[in-house]
Amino acid sequence: MAHHAARSGYDRLVGRLNKYPQGAPPSELLYKILKMLMSEREAGLVALVPIKPFTASTAARAWKMSLAEAQGVLDGLADRALLVDAEGRRGRTYVLPPPMAGFFEFSMMRLRGDLDQKLLAELYYQYITVEEDFIKALFTEGETQLGRVFVSEPVLSNENALHVLDYERASEVIKTASHRGIGLCYCRHKMEHAGHACDAPSTSA
Repeated sequence: MAHHAARSGYDRLVGRLNKYPQGAPPSELLYKILKMLMSEREAGLVALVPIKPFTASTAARAWKMSLAEAQGVLDGLADRALLVDAEGRRGRTYVLPPPMAGFFEFSMMRLRGDLDQKLLAELYYQYITVEEDFIKALFTEGETQLGRVFVSEPVLSNENALHVLDYERASEVIKTASHRGIGLCYCRHKMEHAGHACDAPSTSA
């Protein structure tokens, strides 16, 4: 993969993403994905902010710009779900989510007209499913794994069901959740564009 001697904003961002436990293996496909989601300037700015939640004033200092200008950039990135914003004791804070579960999914969890979601879905499919390096790093490397597999409760015998703890039961997680939400499934939306849609039931709003 050829790059200029000076590290681009995308290079710096990939370096930052790889500080997360899951990482994001460099790939020509990853660079194409990032170029669809953000400009090189935006990538360079995002690479300069802390991994932990930060305020607009923190970003303004890191970016050497006025608070108003930094706020505008942050809100624009948050509107496109490249950053997550939240109100808390320190006021509004922002954080760069990891690729997954994070801004990869957020880019496909709503219908958008500002980018070619079909092309983006095809790039995701190639990067995540075909190349495999990312998904292997996501689920098999490091001390803490991002995801876990729930037990398929309907196939358990009564005897085996007694040995399954509540936190391993999807039904128990749903039953005890304090909040629930319904949205456009990232995976299904991606796979529909890539020509590999599943046959799981769905509902229309």
